[in-house]
Amino acid sequence: MKKERIIIGISGATGIQYGIKALQLLKSTELETHLVISKSAELVRNYETDFTREEILSLADNVYTPQDIGASIASGSFKTKGMLIAPCSVKTMSEIATGVTSSLVSRAADVILKERRRLVLMFRETPLHLGHIQTMEKVTQMGAIVMPPVPAFYSQPKTVDDIVTFSVARALDLFDLDIDIPRWEK
Repeated sequence: MKKERIIIGISGATGIQYGIKALQLLKSTELETHLVISKSAELVRNYETDFTREEILSLADNVYTPQDIGASIASGSFKTKGMLIAPCSVKTMSEIATGVTSSLVSRAADVILKERRRLVLMFRETPLHLGHIQTMEKVTQMGAIVMPPVPAFYSQPKTVDDIVTFSVARALDLFDLDIDIPRWEK
């Protein structure tokens, strides 16, 4: 029996830490990870982290270049649990909403939607104008889940990493994955 798979897309919005954390958390699961990082995300990596490109790529089981629109993750016959884009930029979300895809990140997301699989977008933009809201509405109507990484403070985070971990674990919850995080209990 083949391992279940999940695609992780990292686009060029601020917050590359969310995509990195997703890969780190998925290491403790049985899922096979398939990673694609946009060209813009490579620029953001230099500004926001001390991670090298190689360190990030080593967290995934399979890695694709953003221009490789013929990659296996761009085909509906490539079965997955779905795709998490963390972070998701306005550009990437807009490409998904229109079906006009210019990279493997948006092409793989388009395929996920057409196959009726789970697509979670950790949309990283604020404040929002009406166009952003309408685009979020459109991708939601298409079947995606827009999940901005909004922190929860009932977990009493002590570090930025605690906040990032909690947000990513909540996004992975949407794939029926049980990542160990503080849960609301009363």
